[in-house]
Amino acid sequence: MHQVPFHRPCLGPDEEREVIEVLRSGWITTGPKAKRFEQEFAAYVGARYAVAVAHCTGALHLALYALGIGAGDEVITTPFTFTATAEAVAYLGARPVFVDLEPEGLNLDPAKVEELLQSGRLSRPRVLLPVHFAGQGCDMNRLLAIARRHGLKVVEDAAHAAGSAIRLDGRAMVKVGAIGDLSCFSFYATKNITTAEGGMVTTEDDALAHKIAVASLHGMNRDAWKRYDATGSWYYEIDELGFKYNLSDVHAAIGLAQLKRADEFQRRRAQIARAYNDAFAAQMALQTPRARADVEHAWHLYVLRLRSERLRIGRDAVVELLRRRGVGVSVHCIPLHLMRVYQVKYGYRPGDFPVAEDAYSRCLSLPIYPAMSERDVEYVIDTVLATVREHLN
Repeated sequence: MHQVPFHRPCLGPDEEREVIEVLRSGWITTGPKAKRFEQEFAAYVGARYAVAVAHCTGALHLALYALGIGAGDEVITTPFTFTATAEAVAYLGARPVFVDLEPEGLNLDPAKVEELLQSGRLSRPRVLLPVHFAGQGCDMNRLLAIARRHGLKVVEDAAHAAGSAIRLDGRAMVKVGAIGDLSCFSFYATKNITTAEGGMVTTEDDALAHKIAVASLHGMNRDAWKRYDATGSWYYEIDELGFKYNLSDVHAAIGLAQLKRADEFQRRRAQIARAYNDAFAAQMALQTPRARADVEHAWHLYVLRLRSERLRIGRDAVVELLRRRGVGVSVHCIPLHLMRVYQVKYGYRPGDFPVAEDAYSRCLSLPIYPAMSERDVEYVIDTVLATVREHLN
C-alpha cells in the first residue's frame, strides 16, 4: 500500500551546507546567521524590521508585551486556532476575547468584530489579533479600518502565512508581515519554510522592534554574540526584565536556505491545491477551500470539509479510514472555547461560536507540501474519492 505522510520537510544540500558552515565556525548560538536571516526575511515580506525568535508562541508573547498588554486588557481573536494564539495573551494576564468566523475562509469575521466592539460588552479592548488560517489572509482592509476606528493595535498571527499576500485598498498585493503593527511567523517543522523550531516578529516600528529584540534575550542592552565579538565588550546592562526567546545560528542557517526556495515551495503548494480542488469539485459530499481574489494563498493547509448530510459516516470515521489506507490526515483546528481550560478560566461554553464548531465537526486537513510526488497527490485524491463514494447516502 502506498503511504503519504501528513508532512515531510523539504530539506536538501543547501540546508546541509548552511548548517555545516555554522558548526565549523564554532559559533552555534545567536550570531551572524540569525542576523542575516532577520535581514533577508524582512526583505522577503517587505517589512522594515524582523526579529528572529525561538518559536511563534514567543513571537506572539513578545509582540503583545512590547505593546504593553497586561492584566485586565482584552485581545480580540478567533477561537479557530492553535492554543498558542490565546495562550500568549494569557501569559500577560490579559483576556482572549473570541469572535466567530466568516463561513467561507474560516477567518475572523469583521462584521462580528465590529458588532462586539459596538456592543459595550468589552471594558478594555487593546489589540485585534487576526489569524491567517491555513495560509489565506484575513480581510485586512476591513479589519484594519475597524482597528483604526476603535483605537486598537493589530498583531497578526501569521504562523500559517509566510508567503501570503493581500491586496490593500485596491492597490498592489502586500505580503503578510508588512500590514499590521506587528506580525508573528512560525518556522516549525511543518510550516511553509522551516528552521526546525523558530519564529519571527516583523514590524515597521523601530521602537517596537528594539523593545522586542532586547526582551527576547533577558533584557540585555546588547546581543550576546556582540559581547564575544572582537569589536564587542564584556560589559552589558539589563535595561528591563526579559525572556529567553533568541533563535540560534544553527536554526537560522536552515531558514536561510529555506528562504531561497520559498517562492518555489509556494508554487508547488498552489499546484497541489489546484489539483485537489479540480478533483473534488464535482463530489457533492465535499466542500473545497477557495482562495479569495484579493489574496495570494500560502496553502499551508488544505482543509477539506465534509457535507455531513450526504454521508453515512462522520468526520472522525473518514479520518480513521484515510489513515488506515495510507493517507496521513489531521484536523485543524479544535476550537479553543471547547477546551476545558478556556471554559474554566474564561467561562466559554459549547455553542458560543457556531460557525467555528460547524467547521470543526466537518473538516480534515490533507497532505500538502513540496516534497509530495505526483504519485502521492494522485494517491491522496483517489483514496479520498473512493472513501467518500463508499459511504454516500
